[in-house]
Amino acid sequence: MPYIGFVRSPHGPVKTYELILRELERRGFSIEFSKHHWAGDLPFGLVMAETNRGEVAVRWALGREFMMELEEVDKETYDEFVEDTIEYTNADSG
Repeated sequence: MPYIGFVRSPHGPVKTYELILRELERRGFSIEFSKHHWAGDLPFGLVMAETNRGEVAVRWALGREFMMELEEVDKETYDEFVEDTIEYTNADSG
């Protein structure tokens, strides 16, 4: 089953991406492939990963400290989460 997550981070996109992947590995996920969507002028983005435990999509936004929530969901919920986040990012960036 896929997973979706939410992250708050005081860091920029590159550092946040690294921290999300590190946290996934700490939680037992082995990352096979990952990608990062964000618009340069927006304080949020989406990290997607293919892992040994299924697909993972994590929406991040700026916050005071790094915190991550993760939950297992069905494929339809995962797809909607990814589509809505990318749509929102693209709409606000242009």
